Order: sequence, then structure tokens, then C-alpha cells
Amino acid sequence: MLCGYELKIRAPEAPAEAQFDLGSEADTKNGADDQDDQDPRAGRAPTPAQRVARAIIRGLVESNVRNALTGHPAYIDTNRDMLFDDAIERLPAERFLFELPPDMHVDDELIARIVLLHGRRYRFVLDDVTQPNETFAKLLPYAEAIKIDITRAPAALLPKLTSVLKSAGKLLIAAGLDAQADFETAHGLGFDRFQGYFFARPQTSLTRRVSAPRHALLNLLQLLAGDPTVAQLEAELKLNPVLVMHLMKLANSSGFAVGHKVTTLREAINATGTDRIARWTQLLLYADGRKVALEDDPLLQLAATRARFMELAIERLPDAGRDEADAAFLTGVFSFVDAVFGGSLESTLNVLTLSRPIQAAILHREGVLGQLLAAVEALENGAWDKLAARCAQLAPLTIEEVAQMGLAAGAWAGVADRSAEGLERIED
Repeated sequence: MLCGYELKIRAPEAPAEAQFDLGSEADTKNGADDQDDQDPRAGRAPTPAQRVARAIIRGLVESNVRNALTGHPAYIDTNRDMLFDDAIERLPAERFLFELPPDMHVDDELIARIVLLHGRRYRFVLDDVTQPNETFAKLLPYAEAIKIDITRAPAALLPKLTSVLKSAGKLLIAAGLDAQADFETAHGLGFDRFQGYFFARPQTSLTRRVSAPRHALLNLLQLLAGDPTVAQLEAELKLNPVLVMHLMKLANSSGFAVGHKVTTLREAINATGTDRIARWTQLLLYADGRKVALEDDPLLQLAATRARFMELAIERLPDAGRDEADAAFLTGVFSFVDAVFGGSLESTLNVLTLSRPIQAAILHREGVLGQLLAAVEALENGAWDKLAARCAQLAPLTIEEVAQMGLAAGAWAGVADRSAEGLERIED
């Protein structure tokens, strides 16, 4: 289950003193719009570090960033400049947690500032902890959560450290998890939350069995591919009450309002339309099956974001129409379907009877669809050099447009229940 996002921010044009030791998942540039950025305490222009901090804050409150968080809290790295800048209070306290680095200089002034912000309901996380030090001891009373890199912390120290911190009521986050063994170690130690690229890679297993609901979804997809009648679709949907529940909710959502409450399955099918039912069914293939809300389901969110990105991106290319956009969406949605069904990706794609260009894109990254798929993978990994090379092949698509479409796709996946485009948020 998704519990939150860490926002990785780059400031590549910033001077050395303004670098925040951040990664490259989102790109915020130092730039214009600084007319309100005078330092109110000193009556002078802000320092370069303050300018970067305020540019980051402006980016964090942008609507697509907020929507892409799908209601989850965002963890952001901070430094002294950022904490002491009053602009930080533009961030809603309930949505953002401030991560404090292990090398932060701690003095009475910093403690007073943290206490002030804490009194305004801002929360703090001790970041990148490997073993206790003086900074850790001074900041511990004000931290809600402790993020420990279990791959770098001394193995002999971890059981005692986690036990003491849990006894103190701290939320423990295991960071740096890149493999199954790392996760199992952290889980065994009693960590509450887990973070790492291990969770961004769909896990496949040759022994995995497709659940009954997913079998029903697969049958429904195959039926939808053949332009079924309403009666045929109604009969197939009735075989799975969970699908009917989702469809009734979808048909009665604001995006599909027909002037009255939809009360029958046939009305729901007519109100929603087979195209939207197909998209909704494709995405539900990735739903966990444990009644996890759709916005909390990591695999579904990844599939929805990637599919929507593919659709948005191909619409920027010459001669792309509705058919090309549909093919792009399908390519994104099924690009890791082996994580759902197990077995080889090629055999699973054959079962789904996808077109040759879509299969070639997914299996071999061939054609325009394959290039777009490679581009979104580079975006997901923050591989900006690879993304720039792909954009050169996908002119007129630019790296800036790709970044913006990535945010827009994440926002669509998180709050598409507010639109008429097909993915419903289910509140369990």
C-alpha cells in the first residue's frame, strides 16, 4: 500500500551553496516570479539559496504536483535556509513532512525554529540515519518519524536501535530497499514503512496464479475487443459482482451524470460506454484485490500514470489521431502485465490479442510506441540524459514537455474520478 511519496528535487542551475542534496525525480528550476521574494526580516534581496528554496516551494504547491500525490503525504528534504524562510509556511502542514539531514548544524536558533513550526503542526523526519550521533540526539524529541538506511547502518546495532525508537513512539521508515532480502530484513526488525526502488519494479513469479476477479476482467477485456452488444456485456459483467459495483459507482460519478441516478446494470453500461468500460477494466487488472483503495494501490497507480503519459505524449506528435492515442494508452497499461499474470511477457500479450505494433513496442521497444515507452521509463527513473536522447528521436517533443506530461499523468491517475476520462476513485 502506498503511504506517501518522497519528492526528489533537482536544482541543476543553482550555485553550490543552494544544492539541497536532493535527487532527480522532479525538476524545479531557479527562475523568475521573484517579485514577492524580498527577505522580510532583513529588508534585502534573498540569497541564491533562498531563491532556490522559494522556487521549490512554488513548484510544490502547483496543482498537478498536489494532485499527483493522490492525497498522500509528501516527504521533502530541507536545510537551514529552507526552514528559516517564511515561504515554507505556504506548504500545507497536513500534506508535507520535512526531512532533516544527519549533518544539519543544530543550535538553539534552529531548535527554536523547529519548535515554532511544530507548534503550527508541521512534522519532521530524521533522514538518512545510520547510527546515533549528536545531531540525532538533539533533534530526536521533535521528530515524528526516523528514516534509517538499513543497507548502511551497522547490522549489529539495528535490533537495539529499532527497539528503542519504537518504544519511544517513533514511526520507523526503512530506506534504501533495493531487493527482496532488504525488505524482509526491515520487516523482521519491525519497521512501519518501507522505501526503495524495489517497490517501483513490478515483481513477477512463474508460480503466481491469476485470481478469480482477474480472470473475469481478462474475459471481459477479450469480449470488449470484439465490439459486444449491451446484452453480451451485461451477461459477462453479472458473473462478477465486484465489477458491477465498480461500474455502478462509475456510472453515477459526476463525470458521467445522466440527469438521474443509475440503478440498473444496463443503464450503467449505456451511461458509461464500452470505450470507458474497457479502460477502467484494463486498469483494474492491476488492482490488488485486498479492497485497497485505488489511490493506495502502487501497481495500479504506476500503470495508470504510464498509460496516461503515453496517451498525452503521442498526441503531441504529427499525424496522431484517436486510434494512435488508444494504442499508446494500451501500450502503457500492458507494459508490465506479466506482473499480474506471471509467466513470460510474450505469452501474456498473446493471450490479450494485442496488435503487432503494441506487442513490438512492449517486447522490443520498437516503433514510435516503443520510443515513448522507453521515454516514460527514463522519466520514472530520473534518467535525464536517456530521456534527452529519446526526445531527440521524438521531435517536436521536448524534455520540458515530457516532465510536465509526467506530472499531468500522475494527477490524472490520482484524481480521475473528477474527470470524465475513466479511472474512478473507490472509497472503501
